[in-house]
Amino acid sequence: MPENLPVTHADVLAALPRVRAVLKRTPLYEWPALSQLLGCRFFLKHENHQPVGAFKVRGGINLVAAAVADAASVGAEAGSFRHGMVGAEAGSFRHGILGCSTGNHGQSLAFACRRFGVKCTIVVPEGNNPDKNRAIRLLGAELIEHGRDFDAAREFLERELVPRGGRYVHSANEPLLIAGVGTMAVEIFDDLPEPDAILVPIGLGSGVCGTCLVVKSVRPETQVIGVQAEGADAVVRSWRTGTLQSNESVNTFAEGMATRVPAEMTLAIMRSLMDDALLVSDDELRQACFTLLKHTHNLAEGAGAAPLAAAYRYRDRFAGKTVVGVLSGGNLDLAELPRILAAGEWK
Repeated sequence: MPENLPVTHADVLAALPRVRAVLKRTPLYEWPALSQLLGCRFFLKHENHQPVGAFKVRGGINLVAAAVADAASVGAEAGSFRHGMVGAEAGSFRHGILGCSTGNHGQSLAFACRRFGVKCTIVVPEGNNPDKNRAIRLLGAELIEHGRDFDAAREFLERELVPRGGRYVHSANEPLLIAGVGTMAVEIFDDLPEPDAILVPIGLGSGVCGTCLVVKSVRPETQVIGVQAEGADAVVRSWRTGTLQSNESVNTFAEGMATRVPAEMTLAIMRSLMDDALLVSDDELRQACFTLLKHTHNLAEGAGAAPLAAAYRYRDRFAGKTVVGVLSGGNLDLAELPRILAAGEWK
């Protein structure tokens, strides 16, 4: 394991009691129809069964629980988020948590803030998944819609809201978030000690980074492979070239992967620990969503279907192996469902 990483396996283990105090373990199932289709033993880690429908809630719980506990340890009157996060004058509970999201990160923070009694404000891009927006509001957060995409919304938040005070929680450059989501990999190894490969969707990379931290400490020979949409490939291009790459725009229905600019912290971890990165098309994502619905009766969002799409596209590579796909979320915009049903299964 390389030294001087911003997050460690020990941080993931420290997150476990905080996460398990709130969240139940999610199942890991081998689906025979998928194994037959792919020619390997194929397991799904069902993070779509989380209370907000996605894996991100693990990170939100870990970060907010740690912040609340730390503030309590110095007295309620201090009210500050510490753990090396921000100064007391900027990060007080009275200003609350600020985040930018296309939905799952926002739901994660809103869920955790409601659990611990902390104010929460989430910025989403205009035209965002309406069901995710509604879920964020129902969890008690203030929702602001601004910008043409995730990165425009993020820039607005950082420019206009963060200077007013509050604890800004970036969706990737956050050690406690990465450590929290890494707990799903701990559960994978509890249930399946020797997988050959774990496929994880990449938006900005917190999920794949948390997985890497566990895998490379527990069973280094297991490959961790990130999957991204061809129409939003900046992270994969950055990982492959070793230089920061960005896109002027993104073209994918999978909002969980629709990022134009990589995050510095997660990209550094991926460069150190991730074994490979693969791209899939939106047509393949739709076919994967259909296949999951048909054979497992689980509705996956585009990002959640990415591991299956990659396992099918590169099935010769995985033939005969034991493979885990992280079904990272099930919060599909139902307006996309007719196109998924029309796509059907792979021919």
